[in-house]
Amino acid sequence: MLRRAGVVILFALLGGCSKKVHPYFQEPYPAKLSAWKLFAGQPAGLNPNVGVVPYDLNTPLFSDYATKYRFVWMPPGTSAVYNATEAFEFPVGTIFSKTFAYPENGHQRLLETRLLVRGKTAWTTLPYVWNDAQTEAVLQVAADPTVVHWTHPSGEKYTIDYVIPNVNQCKECHEKSKATVPIGPKARNLNRDFQYAGGRANQLAYWTRIGYLQGAPSPGQAPRAAVWDDPGTGTLEARAKTYMDVNCGHCHNPQGTANTSGLYLTASETGLMRLGVCKVPVSAGQGSGDLLFDIVDGKPEESILLRRMDSIVPKIMMPELGRTVIHREGVDLIREWIRSRRSLRGECKATSGSL
Repeated sequence: MLRRAGVVILFALLGGCSKKVHPYFQEPYPAKLSAWKLFAGQPAGLNPNVGVVPYDLNTPLFSDYATKYRFVWMPPGTSAVYNATEAFEFPVGTIFSKTFAYPENGHQRLLETRLLVRGKTAWTTLPYVWNDAQTEAVLQVAADPTVVHWTHPSGEKYTIDYVIPNVNQCKECHEKSKATVPIGPKARNLNRDFQYAGGRANQLAYWTRIGYLQGAPSPGQAPRAAVWDDPGTGTLEARAKTYMDVNCGHCHNPQGTANTSGLYLTASETGLMRLGVCKVPVSAGQGSGDLLFDIVDGKPEESILLRRMDSIVPKIMMPELGRTVIHREGVDLIREWIRSRRSLRGECKATSGSL
């Protein structure tokens, strides 16, 4: 069974690995994940090397119920610069690693490890695919789908063609103003506790203490995103908006790839029409079905946004990338949120004023 990285980091810190992380700042990038020296010992154990720090997010992106293991490494003597709303400014050489896994026969089967690397001039996305023996992951810029069998906590069994995004698809999700950028490492997502080998600590405070972050306020003064499925962390609206921010907002924002839609689903968005309320879609095509508005307050069954989340049909489903099954729990959250809303605009009307 794959052990949680936060528990085994002590192995690396006590000298369990003999070679330092090997960063690559430009092409050619190595064909094998092991060449980066991010992990020590058995590759599938994901035991982090010295300076490789595990982390987690308050609300993660949904990816077909896959388990994800996240790590970050920065060159010695460098640090990220805090930003209250956007992804931090990371130094050249920074490496983000995210590994996707599923339970299989009592073990974890690693499928892919995506690297996001801060090169000398820009960020680069690199997808590495694990072999069946779980001894190595190999760089594949356009990998074939992988059949995965797994069981949902409800007991429902799934067989899916797990899709590993190609390099261009990775860039599409990570694009902001035509440049590739990190998505997850923002203050609101990282402001939470993590179980490190030395004890439980807030991630922002921990990164500051080890020199990986400068300029951050105390955790109590930093923004904190709600946990989408934990009512104790925020209101229904806060959790719904956080869910959309993480799953939709990286494209649906004024600088994202869906900027022409006029539908902006970031956590900070307050404009009702930009959130989709009584908004006629610019170009939804088949995605809208016979519905007229992105969101109709109090009426989830009339809301295009929910229809597209509750589908796996190409050209209808949203997000378009990163999933092949419906996130039932996420759909239920957004349905509950729309149903609970009390319209501030009256009944939606299909007029020019709705555009």
